[in-house]
Amino acid sequence: MTRTHPAVLFALVAALFIATGFLQSWPFAMQVLNFGIIFAVMALGLNMQWGYAGLFNVGIVGFVALGGLAVVLVADKPSPGAWSAGGPGILLALLIGVATIVAAVALRRRMAPGRLRSAVLVGILIGGFFLFRAIFDPSTMAVEALDPSTYGNLGGLGLPILLAWPAGALIAGAAAAWAIGKTALGLRSDYLAIATLGIAEIIITVMKSEDWLARGVKNIIELPRPVPKEVDLQKSEAFLAFTESWGFDPTYASGLVVDFSFAAIFLCVLLPLILLMERALKSPWGRMMRAIRDNEVSAEAMGKDVTRRHLQVFVLGSAVMGIAGAMYVTYLSQLTPGTYVPLTFTFLIWVMVIVGGSGNNWGAVLGGFLIWWLWNLGEPLGSALMGAVTAGMPDGSAVKEHLLASVAHMRLLTVGVILLLVLRFSPRGLIPEK
Repeated sequence: MTRTHPAVLFALVAALFIATGFLQSWPFAMQVLNFGIIFAVMALGLNMQWGYAGLFNVGIVGFVALGGLAVVLVADKPSPGAWSAGGPGILLALLIGVATIVAAVALRRRMAPGRLRSAVLVGILIGGFFLFRAIFDPSTMAVEALDPSTYGNLGGLGLPILLAWPAGALIAGAAAAWAIGKTALGLRSDYLAIATLGIAEIIITVMKSEDWLARGVKNIIELPRPVPKEVDLQKSEAFLAFTESWGFDPTYASGLVVDFSFAAIFLCVLLPLILLMERALKSPWGRMMRAIRDNEVSAEAMGKDVTRRHLQVFVLGSAVMGIAGAMYVTYLSQLTPGTYVPLTFTFLIWVMVIVGGSGNNWGAVLGGFLIWWLWNLGEPLGSALMGAVTAGMPDGSAVKEHLLASVAHMRLLTVGVILLLVLRFSPRGLIPEK
């Protein structure tokens, strides 16, 4: 089939956002745009793993959540008295846990296989576990007992929030993804998918359960922002004078200014990121990764360390997801672990990459914007469609009631139909890999 030029596709998607501003409201359109930028960054991270190397990662939600946790740990204000109450004990317990794992791995490598090695290994793990719990439990209980209605956690370092974005990359990529990759990347693709899915659920469960870390399901609100708050703008005499001279409502204008400021900051991440990824894709490293993806046996026969390269791209892609997770929490100004569900932060991102074009960075970005717009506008458009379809039906009709009740599921239907149409008529995506 004839391919549409990528610039035309981006122009059409831009027209959707502009039409949303005119037909609904510009604050809503800007919110959809900002989240679209964030999800486009997530799609770039997945495209690096799947499109470059063929790694089937279905644990995206875990890396995104770790990026959001980095915002709390770096930028949130410290909780009064929390560190002195249990901070040193928590830190010591975590160090003991890491030391136990390191000691077990070193022992397994150095001792000859046999009953003696098994017995010593079990002894180290059991002893380390009980020592860890003996120090960790009372320390966390002391922290969570401190004003639990307001704090009950350690808090953060109180640093500028933009520093949390690279910290999110480090936590999600250099820490979590490296540890997962060292253990799971030797598995077959289907087992890798199961492993990443399970580990992601473990990460979310820990974030929900450990109140000392980020208040669990109690959530953390009022996180610092890199742009002024709407209320502060509305109190500024200069801003009020500006809005009065142009005839704008201060409340309406303050929201738009904040959203435009966020969009500018987010684009300063998305645009350099996609340019760097394009250079990497076209470099010898990128050609090597595609060769490994297409035929691991041939690449390994040519002397390429497949497992090492898989680990490398897995860490890089997860780091990008961590940055996007930090951007997400920064925009919301709150961390709510209960909202991290695979439907939104795994399935939807996979649809973005597939629809946009796996292996093509610009395609992943296009898919991110398009699918996120459909995800947000599917329900309002479905409501209008069902209203038109049922307009001539009598009130109380079972068919009418059923169609109107199905409006809540229109976003799922819309995204599913778009995915099926793309797979049928353009199986390589809207902007396929060259």
